[in-house]
Amino acid sequence: MLDIRLLRENPDDIKTRVRNRGGDAWQLVDSVLECDVERRRLETDLQALQQERNTLSKEIGRIKREGGDADAIQDQVRGINDKMKAIGEEKDAADQRQRDLLLQIPNVPHTDCPVGADEESNPEVRVWGEKPSYDFEPLDHVELTAKHDMLDFDNAAKIAGSGYVIFKGDGARLERALIQFLLDVQTREHGYTEVSPPFLINRDCMFGTGQLPKFEDDMYGVEENSVFLAPTAEVPVTNIERENLLAHDVLPKAYTAYTPCFRREAGSAGRDNKGLIRMHQFDKVEIVRIERPERSEEALEELTGHAEAILQKLGLHYRLIELCTGDIGFSATKTYDIEVWAPGHGKYLEVSSCSNFGDYQARRMNLRFKDENKKNRFCHTLNGSGTALPRLYVALVETYQQADGTIRIPEALVPYFGAEQIG
Repeated sequence: MLDIRLLRENPDDIKTRVRNRGGDAWQLVDSVLECDVERRRLETDLQALQQERNTLSKEIGRIKREGGDADAIQDQVRGINDKMKAIGEEKDAADQRQRDLLLQIPNVPHTDCPVGADEESNPEVRVWGEKPSYDFEPLDHVELTAKHDMLDFDNAAKIAGSGYVIFKGDGARLERALIQFLLDVQTREHGYTEVSPPFLINRDCMFGTGQLPKFEDDMYGVEENSVFLAPTAEVPVTNIERENLLAHDVLPKAYTAYTPCFRREAGSAGRDNKGLIRMHQFDKVEIVRIERPERSEEALEELTGHAEAILQKLGLHYRLIELCTGDIGFSATKTYDIEVWAPGHGKYLEVSSCSNFGDYQARRMNLRFKDENKKNRFCHTLNGSGTALPRLYVALVETYQQADGTIRIPEALVPYFGAEQIG
């Protein structure tokens, strides 16, 4: 949620930067400011009535001490109380209207965020490794895993419908090995604390990280949408610190977690749904940072490097791109996407998205820290999906396929998988 002071002090700048995202959310800025003027007027009226009531209460006390009749003044106080109650209710309603409007406005893109309409405007930041070459026609992961009976889409569809898969045999072992490998790298080498959070998340937490109200149709809700299945590990992990006031010397906090994730993928019709590319249920290992504001930009570079390290250890060619204003996520102010090359598909697949949210999520979660001057300040939150398992799985098996149809296991993963190849 944006700081109302930003809208008061720089409304035109905020409208321009939100407009650069596309859509019409920028038009809500004027509505918020109109509501803010009304809310502050009501607050001033309440303060004036409070002061008048205090003055009259003192007068009542004086009259009674002197043995006089204070009934008329007491009637005035009762009238003021009635006015205060009515104005208080109006103010509470204005507070709620303002909050509801603010919740609909996305975060403001960083001043350095490239301006563009969509993913075609995302600049490439760097590339690691080279695209693998083969002396045979590489298969895609659907054909390749079918040779080794690793994935079962048909029986998964009988159980849950399309968009689900059963990992089998070496396929299941490879998935489990990747999860353990990611968690070990992030905890042992990069200093993240592993947590295993609940997979059901209440509405307050979904509001906290920005999934609600905008993306409710994409989520799997239960109990009349009072709780939701985790859409990404970012949500439960970041909300661990919701409503907390942290001491400055405990920052930064760094967490990593594995969760299954569930998304309806509303509006994804026509997109690449082949095999594991786009699933309703998928595994993910997330990394989350909670930082002091002055360190968040540096922390984003560190966190992105931690996500890149996974692909480097696995020897997978990838590129890093920065998302432009028209492609950046709702709650983010700056985002890098890591896209890994999938030879069987002949294209890059996004496997990690590393974002700085500034204080946007922290305001929604009321997550603060007390600085050295004893001042309460909002933290900055960062998140890196480090990594979405299905697409990493796709890139890995397609990259390491051999001419004889076997799949080589990269050296870093062998201790986790327990063998050097599949087939």
